[in-house]
Amino acid sequence: MSFIEGDRGSAKGRMIVKDPRLACIQALKKWEESTDFADDVLHEIASSKQIGPMDRALLTEMFYGILRNRTRLDYIISYLREGELDASTRNLIRLGIYQILHMRVPNHASVNETVELAGRARGLVNALLRRCIREEESIRKRVEEAPLAIRFSHPEGLIKRWREQYGEEAATEVCQWNNLPAEVFVRANTLKTSTQELFESGQKAELCEQHPLMLKVKQIPPSWIVDGLCYIQDPSTLMACELLDPQPGETILDACAAPGGKTSYIAQLMENTGQIMACDSSQKRLERLRENLDRLGVINTNVFQRDWVHQINPFQEGKFDRILLDAPCSNTGVIRRRIDVRWRLVEEDFQRMPERQLTLVRKMVPMLKPGGILVYSTCSMEAEENEKLVERVCSEIPELRLIESRQKLPFRDRVDGAFAAKFQRV
Repeated sequence: MSFIEGDRGSAKGRMIVKDPRLACIQALKKWEESTDFADDVLHEIASSKQIGPMDRALLTEMFYGILRNRTRLDYIISYLREGELDASTRNLIRLGIYQILHMRVPNHASVNETVELAGRARGLVNALLRRCIREEESIRKRVEEAPLAIRFSHPEGLIKRWREQYGEEAATEVCQWNNLPAEVFVRANTLKTSTQELFESGQKAELCEQHPLMLKVKQIPPSWIVDGLCYIQDPSTLMACELLDPQPGETILDACAAPGGKTSYIAQLMENTGQIMACDSSQKRLERLRENLDRLGVINTNVFQRDWVHQINPFQEGKFDRILLDAPCSNTGVIRRRIDVRWRLVEEDFQRMPERQLTLVRKMVPMLKPGGILVYSTCSMEAEENEKLVERVCSEIPELRLIESRQKLPFRDRVDGAFAAKFQRV
């Protein structure tokens, strides 16, 4: 039994792991061996182990920190030791180096606790981590003089794309932005409260200059979540809904709705009147959508499971006044929050995604009333999914006329990246 599979006790057949470092190694292994996103992996690992709140915070910081700094850590490892390492040993050394260079963990604890997990690789792990401590100053200097892809731990391909689209300075700023801890913003749910009431009841809450409905918070009071007084989302996510401009009493389709941030804001703008049809292809994500809508007090929304590409359209032609298509995309605008996206993307995705997005736009058109509004949105920074996709829509779907488009860029607007285009059916 390997060190990352070792049983430290069981309860009803379930492995119990109280050591956050061991849980981190297990999470890294699962992430590397699957296509699951980091958030889902961490949630699954943390939920299945007996880890208290303090240790869970430590697990979260280590897991996300190692993923965020993967290239930088491997660069340091290659400096400390030439030659191949098996995946398990490499993750252990990454874990130790990350604690030494990026966390307020005493060096002896960083080394001893990591070495304890190393099994037959103890000698090697111990030697490399102690050398890292001895040469910390020179290692930090080497990293700061390294190329952008190493310094900020991003794939060369993404950096090349951003240089070509936005220039060298902006590409550097995007990389810096993506490695910052994501700020926590909440939208006041005006179906139950107001921004001012929420602000006055919160500790260390700040009014948000980016949007009057938003607050920036250090810690969210549990009652805000339990009572449905707010929804956690970045200010950039409100742009598409406001471009849609839903009116009370209208019939709206939110075509890719889960987990419900935009759906609930649309309901808020409609004052909980009219009707919203909220769809998503994933049953698991729809469960979260229903839970969020119920918690937030949304009563004008019906939820459907729908795969727009492979299933027959269930709605009659010309049914909807407005449609929001928040399309699946590369997520390059939200890498700060979805840390591992940078490692999951390949160049082929930027050819594949636009084809799927255009297909989805085509599927929406018949359901829209003549004169109705369609808003296409992404959380991507890539032209193929945004401006160039809009050009293709205007060229290939004559029923749609472009009215307006908007974009948020991290290096310019200091919020997550987002794009939205508003069309009218003519």
